[in-house]
Amino acid sequence: MKRKYIYLLVPALAICMVLFVRSAKPAKDTDIEVLLSRMTLEEKVGQMTNLTLSTIAREEENNLILEIPKVKDAIIAHNIGSFQNVVSHAYSVETWHTIINQIQDVSMKETRMKIPFLYCIDAVHGANYSLNSTLFPHNLALGATRNPELVKKCAEITAKEVRASGIRYNFSPVLDVGRQPLWPRFAETFGEDVYLTKVMGVASIKGYEGSDLKSINSVASCMKHYVGYSVPDNGKDRASANIPEIALREYFLPSFKAAIDAKAHTLMVNSAEVNGVPVHASKYLLSDVLRGELGYKGVVISDWEDVKKMHERHRVAESYKEAVRLSVEAGIDMCIVPMDFKFYEYLIELVKEGKISEDRINQSVRRILELKKELGLFEKPYVEKEALKNFGLAEYKTVALDAARESVTLLKNTNQTLPIAKSKKVFVIGPGSVSLTALNGAWSYTWQGKESKYFPQGERTIASAIRSEIGDDNFLYYKDFDFRDSTFNVEEIRKATETADYIVLCLGEDAYAETPGNIKDLNLPAAQMRLAKGVCWAGKLNKAPVILVLTSGRPRIIRELEPEVSAILFAYWPGSQGASAVGDILFGDYNPNGKLPFTYPKFPGDINTYDHKQLDEAVEETVPEYKYYYKFDPQWEFGYGLSYTTFEYSNLTVSPDKLTATGSVKVSVTVKNTGKLAGKESVELYARDLYASVTPSVKRLRAFKKINLEPGTSQVVEFQLTKDDLAFVGQNMKWITEAGEFEVMVGGLKGKLNYNDK
Repeated sequence: MKRKYIYLLVPALAICMVLFVRSAKPAKDTDIEVLLSRMTLEEKVGQMTNLTLSTIAREEENNLILEIPKVKDAIIAHNIGSFQNVVSHAYSVETWHTIINQIQDVSMKETRMKIPFLYCIDAVHGANYSLNSTLFPHNLALGATRNPELVKKCAEITAKEVRASGIRYNFSPVLDVGRQPLWPRFAETFGEDVYLTKVMGVASIKGYEGSDLKSINSVASCMKHYVGYSVPDNGKDRASANIPEIALREYFLPSFKAAIDAKAHTLMVNSAEVNGVPVHASKYLLSDVLRGELGYKGVVISDWEDVKKMHERHRVAESYKEAVRLSVEAGIDMCIVPMDFKFYEYLIELVKEGKISEDRINQSVRRILELKKELGLFEKPYVEKEALKNFGLAEYKTVALDAARESVTLLKNTNQTLPIAKSKKVFVIGPGSVSLTALNGAWSYTWQGKESKYFPQGERTIASAIRSEIGDDNFLYYKDFDFRDSTFNVEEIRKATETADYIVLCLGEDAYAETPGNIKDLNLPAAQMRLAKGVCWAGKLNKAPVILVLTSGRPRIIRELEPEVSAILFAYWPGSQGASAVGDILFGDYNPNGKLPFTYPKFPGDINTYDHKQLDEAVEETVPEYKYYYKFDPQWEFGYGLSYTTFEYSNLTVSPDKLTATGSVKVSVTVKNTGKLAGKESVELYARDLYASVTPSVKRLRAFKKINLEPGTSQVVEFQLTKDDLAFVGQNMKWITEAGEFEVMVGGLKGKLNYNDK
């Protein structure tokens, strides 16, 4: 009898142990596997679901009101593990602290597992959803600096201010290579070059993440948007792209591979489709390539509503539920739903129906919990008050000013029109002259960046920066424009400029983000061209040189305007200190040194990158000799940018001039400042394969260094090249360096080396 009771007791004890485990308190944060074993399917799927703030909050008279019943419904009833972004505009740090702590209270005090929730934000050029934060130049401008250490500093400050706001996960940086200037997110890229994007992207990631995600100085980064998002065939946001496999591997995967090697913790998926397959549904790209070939181990997050769009827009899934199945099987870990519980509900159904295994769910939840653990949320789930000391420091503006100064690119300076003496009278005109939004661009306290009422008090416009440089007596102004206002009187402008020594004409683009920034034509808008022609006519009559200042997120065609002006500054979207930077350069307080991170087109139908193939150049054929003439004819080429001083390159050497598979060569060049001003120079090394089994580019950027030289001084700049620096993707879709002759180019000088793989 005793043996019988023992047999009955064993299963009873087992059942009790299971019940105990299910109801016990969560394990320590180091025990992710134990934590997973205690979670129900619903709790797991909730961790994979990300909602936007507007699902649990509303704004009334500029105040954010958290709706606690909705918070509880999301977190308790639906187990939601993360939220993101804002309802409509940026909030104060105090507001962020209040809402995050209130949401965390529900997670930590009213849920069974007490797993802390994670807040996510798009802080793409500073903590742009926190009021009074420091906004830096957009990535395109940072690419022009050719200064990865400065990029890292900007990211470090962004991380500090985001963390001080109580947020630990930042959807940045964009690692898409910007090779389609129509694309409205062009400004968020570091430019058209693969190597430049790799270097700047890694610098940004290291700045965001630091050495320890638990630190109050760090946030998790998000490399986005994997992969091919930036080259839609029609130039429109979220439009389809057709990218040959060889080009995908040559131009678009390397920046993500570099970020993975730099230990970036998360990745966001391309909203669009590549070669007819939405990337959210591509098991090949998200699992085989990303995790298999590139070795990525972190969290993969969808972009906004993109799983649902696989059914509604891409039409590869007959239902939203089928889209959920496709995306999870392809490899996403977290879905930005963002406004309902359908993803959550459908995924639970799919597991219960046996169409997705719970083991697959565990893979994603494990990665999400590991991210929360590394961010220190299990130890310190609430806002870290000590992080507040990192918000709004005065030195942040100095870094923002340095970044803006180093980015502004001088494209034309006929007869040394610039710099202007501060004793001269300057007439300022154009919509960009009085616009804060055109300086800061997208993601600036609002998504579109168009509402200047949220900007910090006292920020300068270009007009106010010029006025502060030369004083009221020398400052002349016609009237305020906005980018939709084309009304002006050309005779009034002529009269107003009669006493002017110079005219500063500020044109370009106002802020926009994503799809609202779609355009059909790269030409500068007709209204601005009419204004420009009137101003240039007045300038000629009054013998006042016209200086064009462009603030823009992408190049706008100015072929007809360029000959009419004496100097051109391209300022990109330079951020909060952009106006001061422009003023400093116009009046010689700073020597410009920005270099174009893209090829500036001359014609809207002639879009080409500097690293094009030989046959991509314009071709003229003559008969009967059958001679071919090639001409690459942009407005300005990638890497172009003038200075107020001059630099001379000499003594290019390649030593040894033979490269082996295990060796390296040293390329050195002497750079001398032959002008009268101190100046910074970006020394860029290009190389080309003279003959290869896949047609080689005419040249490719392989290395760069930025130096600072006093007048009359020189510096020897050295680079090391290995076979990997000369590699390309071969016909078998593998990276290869083929034996043969290569040409290296630095500052107009050329040298040669031979590679032999033995």
